[in-house]
Amino acid sequence: MSEVIEVLLADDHPVVRRGLKATIEEDEGLRVVAQAMDGNDALRQIMELRPAVAILDIDMPGLNGLGVAREVSAQKIDTRIVFMTFHADEDLMRAAMDVGGKGYLLKGSETDEVVAAIHAVCAGRTYIGSTMAAVLLKQKTESSGSGQLLDISVLTPTEKKVLRLIADGLSSKEIGDKLSIHYRTVENHRTNMCRKLNIEGANALARFALQHRSVLHERLH
Repeated sequence: MSEVIEVLLADDHPVVRRGLKATIEEDEGLRVVAQAMDGNDALRQIMELRPAVAILDIDMPGLNGLGVAREVSAQKIDTRIVFMTFHADEDLMRAAMDVGGKGYLLKGSETDEVVAAIHAVCAGRTYIGSTMAAVLLKQKTESSGSGQLLDISVLTPTEKKVLRLIADGLSSKEIGDKLSIHYRTVENHRTNMCRKLNIEGANALARFALQHRSVLHERLH
């Protein structure tokens, strides 16, 4: 009998986790060994249990999914990351792969795709869900590739640095450490950027940064 593949689930919605667990464990070769409702707990359990696969939501309290994946990669932990998110965005998908993601599924995908993604990444392949693949094809068909220009000229140089690091999935404390400023100063920069960019809420700012990550890295240094 082949070895059972151990899986960790990280999502801040208990109903989503229950549904995923039931779907995954219909396959006798898969077993959910841990669940987490935020990124910090997910990272702690990944480091402790070393599951074969971690299915991560991108938008989680504390450390987001990209931040978890970045830390897993930095620690050289051999856990394959599959992202499961509502964001049907090519830039965000590329950002997810840049930090070590091996799979990208949209929430609402067919249940058998979750199982297929787990087996695919364990076999060393990359897996993009069919719904996301269809979105990418539609975007390429409808667009000539000239994306909307991101206007960040209203931001100060420090705010631009903070925004780029938010896009990389860093928490306020991590950003503060990296820029040698207090984390409360980072929080103030977040508030000011939300006001200048007409964005409501810190979570909305994180989503904005993630969605424009590739542009931010091209234009900011």
